[in-house]
Amino acid sequence: MTRFLFIIPLVLCASSASAQQQQPGHDACARDVTRFCRPVMNNGDSAVLACLKEHRTKLSRACDKVLTDHGQ
Repeated sequence: MTRFLFIIPLVLCASSASAQQQQPGHDACARDVTRFCRPVMNNGDSAVLACLKEHRTKLSRACDKVLTDHGQ
C-alpha cells in the first residue's frame, strides 16, 4: 500500500510536466480552435489542424506563428 501511495505523486508530476510542455502552442491557438473549429474538436488533432489551416487568414498572429514554427 505504501509503495502504491508513493507512485501516484510521481505519475502526477510526470503528467503535469508533459502538459506544461504543450501549453505555449495550446494557449496560442485555444481561442482560435474554439472560435473556428468547435465542430471538429472531438475528431482528433489532425481534424483540428486541418480546420485551423482552412481558417489561416483569420487566425491570431500567435496561433499563426505556432503553426509556421511547426512547419504547417
